[in-house]
Amino acid sequence: MSAPVKRPPSDRRQLREIIAGLTEGVLLLDTDGRIIWANTAALSAYKVDDLDGLGGTADEFFKRFDLHYRNHHELKAAEFPMARLLAGEAFSDMVVRVTRPGEEAAPRRVHRLRGLVLTTDDDAPDALVLVVSDETERYSAEDRFERTFNANPAPAVICAVDDLRFVKVNQGFLDMTGYERAAVMGRSVYEIDVLENAEARDEAIERLSEWRTIRQMEACLKLPSGAHKPVVVAGQPIELNEARCMLFTFMDLEPRKQAEALLRQSEERFAKAFRLAPVPMVLMTLDGFKILDVNDAFSAVMGKDVPTVIGRTAIEIELWQDGERRRAFEAALRAQATVRNFEARLRVADDQMIDCLISAEVVEIAAQTCVLSVMLDISERKRSEADLVAAIEAVMKDTSWFSQTVIEKLANLRAPQAAAQRQMVVAALTLREREVLEMICGGMTDQEIAAQLGLSRNTVRNHVATLYGKIEVHRRSAAVVWARERGISAYKQAPSRAKK
Repeated sequence: MSAPVKRPPSDRRQLREIIAGLTEGVLLLDTDGRIIWANTAALSAYKVDDLDGLGGTADEFFKRFDLHYRNHHELKAAEFPMARLLAGEAFSDMVVRVTRPGEEAAPRRVHRLRGLVLTTDDDAPDALVLVVSDETERYSAEDRFERTFNANPAPAVICAVDDLRFVKVNQGFLDMTGYERAAVMGRSVYEIDVLENAEARDEAIERLSEWRTIRQMEACLKLPSGAHKPVVVAGQPIELNEARCMLFTFMDLEPRKQAEALLRQSEERFAKAFRLAPVPMVLMTLDGFKILDVNDAFSAVMGKDVPTVIGRTAIEIELWQDGERRRAFEAALRAQATVRNFEARLRVADDQMIDCLISAEVVEIAAQTCVLSVMLDISERKRSEADLVAAIEAVMKDTSWFSQTVIEKLANLRAPQAAAQRQMVVAALTLREREVLEMICGGMTDQEIAAQLGLSRNTVRNHVATLYGKIEVHRRSAAVVWARERGISAYKQAPSRAKK
């Protein structure tokens, strides 16, 4: 409690003149409880225009304004600053929130108050002075910081620089470490060492003591379980309730460490699989298609040593026989990021050529966009297919002694790529159209077909025209070739029909 202030008897007008220009608000009260004067700063602090707005007396003031401590507890009547002054009590640094009845939803004003009792030479109270500092903006900023600090998911703690004890901790820090709030508050930075194993610990401790920014650095936090968590920690000097503090923020490195470990394992597995794969594989850049690596199978099949191809392009090592095919392959990769079973001829040792099916995929390796290509040598298969097709060609020169099913299968083997599409067209023919086609293949004229089927000649001509349209031919000879390619044999007259 401040001691009463003695002053010689004088006209209060001089006192009012002295304090009128102060930036702090000042209210003068008479000992009987009347508010006898207030400067402009005081009226502004209470958002009123004159003394009537304050109520004129202490009792009326109590009715017009509600006062609460910052913990939201309402002041009792005897705890009001004016009540304490009227009781002869001087005080300092009393912080209250001020509202009017019914305006609880409005922003609350925050005042810091001091009370002075002015006395005469014989120690009799002469005047009561209430000094008001409007600190609404300051405390609003602190409240906003408090809410932001608590709501921020990034782990953070605040310690006072004077005693190095934690004064605030947010939920993010508690969630990351597993500490209880009570186990952190009031503990020192050495009990819960936020700089343990820091890469520049001495520098950080020096900057903490000097209230200077602590740069980001890796450290380890000891957890309640005894385990350690890798983090990146940084410190920012701040003022909190007029005290020097250090705000420590953290980034959990454990997910990144785990991701890096998984990435290393994945890269090791990829390297082993790449190196040991039994088929040729090439790793190239997508930009420029420069070779980054090849596996052992590539060297064995292509006859090209690893040092002679690394850093070079397929053009430089003359890998492709056909430049047009190479450009088509590269264009497809750029457009689709994947290519499957691309057929090409590649050059191997002694300037020999092999047939390959190439499959490739655009992949990210070590933050670089690459192309992984797999090459399957199908030269032997191509030779076997060529021999088979030659044999089929020889056999199909005379198909009269084959069954219909065998003819169709031979035709499919002869042209495997188009077999499915051709069979779709054959399936689209009606039974009558197929019968007419088989008779055409047997060399029968329209009149003979009409007689055989018991139809008019015009009806047969209509069937033939429809047939030509479906199989897209214009002559009988072309229809015969079309049928032979699809395994359709000549019409064989049934015995019953032959008797007729």
